[in-house]
Amino acid sequence: MSRITKEMTIGEILVANPDAASILMEAGMHCLGCPSAQGESLEEAALVHGMDIDDLMTKINAL
Repeated sequence: MSRITKEMTIGEILVANPDAASILMEAGMHCLGCPSAQGESLEEAALVHGMDIDDLMTKINAL
């Protein structure tokens, strides 16, 4: 499995590791299938949702 980066879109992350969905949902990103998930990076989404990107990355890459 490839390592997830904060530059990847949420859509790319879910293709690379579908288990990341539970981490993202738990963090408050409930719209994983919305158009924004295909166009914005995880870092951009974290900023919009007021999340700590480093904490999120640690959890996702621990899967």
